[in-house]
Amino acid sequence: MEDLFDRILDAHVALRPQVAQTPLEHSPMLSAQTGCDVWLKCEHLQHTGSFKFRGASNKLRMLGAASRERGVATVSTGNHGQGVALAGKLASAPVTVYASTSASSVKLDAIRAQGARVVTIDASTLEVELEAARRAEAEGLPFISPYNDLDVIAGQGTIGAELWEQHADLAAVFASVGGGGLISGIGTAMRGFRAPARIVGCWPENAPTLQRCIEAGRVIQVEETETISDGTAGGVDPDAVTLPIARRVIDRSVLVTEMEIRDAMKRLALSDRWMVEGAAGVALASFLKIAPELQGQSVAIVLCGRNIKLDTFIEAVR
Repeated sequence: MEDLFDRILDAHVALRPQVAQTPLEHSPMLSAQTGCDVWLKCEHLQHTGSFKFRGASNKLRMLGAASRERGVATVSTGNHGQGVALAGKLASAPVTVYASTSASSVKLDAIRAQGARVVTIDASTLEVELEAARRAEAEGLPFISPYNDLDVIAGQGTIGAELWEQHADLAAVFASVGGGGLISGIGTAMRGFRAPARIVGCWPENAPTLQRCIEAGRVIQVEETETISDGTAGGVDPDAVTLPIARRVIDRSVLVTEMEIRDAMKRLALSDRWMVEGAAGVALASFLKIAPELQGQSVAIVLCGRNIKLDTFIEAVR
């Protein structure tokens, strides 16, 4: 835990100015509507449209020059792939991104636009991840996991460092959870700074894999169903380093329905004129679900990404 916090502190300094410090914006309308002091951590304004650029940039930074020259491989449903693609381009490192054939076409197109090679595999998210890691090892390329890597987690943890600098008195921080890299990094940073904020893990009811693993105390297979929060969907590596970290740092878990996610996305568009993807809607929906318990307190909702097709967004909020 202390080692990871040190890594976060190092990344918080070393990644500037390549990684932007995103604003923590106050939402007067959401505050008035909920009776809480609501702040929005605008990771959807990060380069590539999501927080994933942080972890990718940190991992590329930590690789040696020879490794960067050979290139790297990763797996992604979209946002992580975009982050690695841009970080690789900036580091002159060739990037290969493996993805499921079910991944969002707009996200895969964005990855290609950054110059990365995209290889699609007709399999589940976890199966694609395991196959991508196998192929990378066979080709002698570093594999950049979306979450199962302490350097990646440290990059995501710079969000927690920024939150501490921007608003040290937060009572709660809400972050959506997929593989757990985001919340592990934020939670570790907030714990390291001894911040009073409770860390709230937010999941779609349709895709609660890591939450079920935390309950079980080990990585288990969880049957997921379709969710608009595609960025948090998918299984977890059998040896995921995020499981023990998430168990330590998450104070509370909230699960939300697809309707609650869609309503939150619409509400944010009305209140703050932001169009965000489903994973960001999960965090806001989770806050709205328990807002009556947080009256008068300052809370931050991490808006983790904006990469959603326009027609998908319109259909979601209709």
